[in-house]
Amino acid sequence: MSSSSYLHLFQLCFFLVISTCVAQTTFHPKTLFLAVKKDPSTLQYITKVHQRTPLVPLKLAVHLGGESLWVDCEQGYKSYTYKPARCNSRQCNLARSTACGDCFENSTRPGCNNAACYNLVGNPSMDAMSTNGEIAEDVLSIQSISGSIPGPVATVSRFIFSCSTTNLTQNLGKDVKGMVGFGQQSPVSFATQFASAFRFSRKFAICLSSSTERNGVIFIGHSPYYFSLAFDASQDLIYTPIITLPHYIAITYPHYTRINRASSEYYIQVSSIRINGKTLHLNKTLLSLDENNEEGGTKIRTAVPYTVFEGSVYSAVSKAFVNELPEEVKTVSPVQPFKTCFDSTYIGMSRLGYNAPEINLVLHKPNVYWTITGANSLVKVTEKVICLAFVERDQALGQAIVIGGYQMQDNLVEFDLSRGRIGFSDSLFFRQTMCSNHNYA
Repeated sequence: MSSSSYLHLFQLCFFLVISTCVAQTTFHPKTLFLAVKKDPSTLQYITKVHQRTPLVPLKLAVHLGGESLWVDCEQGYKSYTYKPARCNSRQCNLARSTACGDCFENSTRPGCNNAACYNLVGNPSMDAMSTNGEIAEDVLSIQSISGSIPGPVATVSRFIFSCSTTNLTQNLGKDVKGMVGFGQQSPVSFATQFASAFRFSRKFAICLSSSTERNGVIFIGHSPYYFSLAFDASQDLIYTPIITLPHYIAITYPHYTRINRASSEYYIQVSSIRINGKTLHLNKTLLSLDENNEEGGTKIRTAVPYTVFEGSVYSAVSKAFVNELPEEVKTVSPVQPFKTCFDSTYIGMSRLGYNAPEINLVLHKPNVYWTITGANSLVKVTEKVICLAFVERDQALGQAIVIGGYQMQDNLVEFDLSRGRIGFSDSLFFRQTMCSNHNYA
């Protein structure tokens, strides 16, 4: 190979946040995408990637606050290009390894190698975390966007991920083999690695479909984000800052282990809540995030199916919501996990979903708020019963508000990591479209 060829190859392999070598070296997409479908049994949001050599399709649950992509390597992981990260390597440092050592099985395999480094991998659906995630590299491909339609496949040949054991996939959807993490401040999160590989901004946007039959979409990279009739949903976004935490507590059996590194979860400031324009009386201390103990405040999590409120916040929201409904609307016995339910006979429908009191989550400024309409505040549980689609926190400690997947459905939510902000679109029903009205999948 000539010296000029070596120089050209070197230029194609570059370092930003991480160092990767892209398989399609002449292809530089600006935006990539993942199709996302809601699993009807678990209410998890499931996507698909292609990994390994030869490529294998993998179903993964979306974990907004996850540090990285992890997969089950115990069952049938076969690849010619799998490379475990060796102790003290660049890959170990980027993935913020917590341990290093040997595998004590009779023979090595993906997920069990000598002189390999390990990291935390977690499954929020079973409230479990393991320190046995072997850090590794392998080929990974997803599709790009060309205008308003799918473009060529984008491949990263040395994508950093973690191997896990089969038992960590409990409570995931059928045939789901792991989770894909989009956490902030993680050098090996899904969006950060692709942004580094293809040299675009660290930004992604989630649009979850309310249908279990039609796909929503996750955009990775630059806007526009086109939906039906060439509508660019990025034009309607209102922004609020991302709050970052310096550390968090990881629970590992049988002890508590403090991990001194930046949290990958997404926190925002919700200053107050209004229902039909009336501000609720809430404990302001609860709404403020205690950064030392990670209590109070507001977190966003796709792994939570419905928004969770601390007890006093739930009571205030429920009471005000009921008071703003027409008198003929009657409450009925609760249906788990919900506490406030209604006879749907006298609740009509509009293009914004159920006719319901408007809820505003007021963010860092009084004039910056995220509007929740009936499509995201009420959920049908039986033919005659609908319920307030919020649940009361069942733990003594935690966030005052955890915004869940149901409230994000048919809203575009953009996570602009480069600028430290999150954008909310309000319901796409206002624009007579929805998250499944796209041509990307």
